[in-house]
Amino acid sequence: MAKKLRIDKMLSNLGYGTRTEIKRYLKNGMVELNDIKIKDASFQVDPEQDEVKFDGQKVNYREFIYLMMNKPDGYISATSDKYDPTVLDILDKEYLAFEPFPVGRLDKDTEGLLVLTNDGKLAHRVLSPKKHVKKIYYAEVRGNVTEMDVYAFAKGVKLDDDYECQPGELKILETIENGIDEDVLSKIELTIYEGKFHQVKRMFESVDKEVVYLKRISMGKLELDENLELGEYRELTDDEVKMIEER
Repeated sequence: MAKKLRIDKMLSNLGYGTRTEIKRYLKNGMVELNDIKIKDASFQVDPEQDEVKFDGQKVNYREFIYLMMNKPDGYISATSDKYDPTVLDILDKEYLAFEPFPVGRLDKDTEGLLVLTNDGKLAHRVLSPKKHVKKIYYAEVRGNVTEMDVYAFAKGVKLDDDYECQPGELKILETIENGIDEDVLSKIELTIYEGKFHQVKRMFESVDKEVVYLKRISMGKLELDENLELGEYRELTDDEVKMIEER
């Protein structure tokens, strides 16, 4: 059975105005429910069964939104921050009306795939340690990443707080040498199944190396859309929403 909503709350959630503005629109006869003008802001609506029109245009209601963002450097993965811009500052007003939040976090200087939604149950499932949803990162690392590191990550490295990571899959893509060991740059892909604070960076610190660039390229079976430039986003398809949780 569909959840009923107050007509003013429904329209406000969709970005048609504040609750006060919606009440004024109702009084002015701008809202119709099943072709009947409604002036009572508390009137209950069944979004799945009732047809609502605002100023003659059909209102398409949906409870949840799911967005894929190619997160740029310099933005905090949070809904608000006192000092830095957040990923919500990138979104248009029509999406902000749904009060979305990031599913998990990417560090301020980390780029790549970030999912935003207002579906708390999905977010809980994806972030639950029991689900072991995989995340794949591309990174550029200062230092020579070797097969010994691949082996160490496969066993599970110990972080600076003595936390033992679950086994990770480290793939060496390219090693760029400049004649001095400190100037060696390694390009890698890393697959992990948990999401500890600064985990990828700390994993490399545990083998005496430094991540200088980090980008998440997938979560579950959902891959970052290569057509999205940094700071761009789009809605997920129904199939893509399911892919977030798939292993």
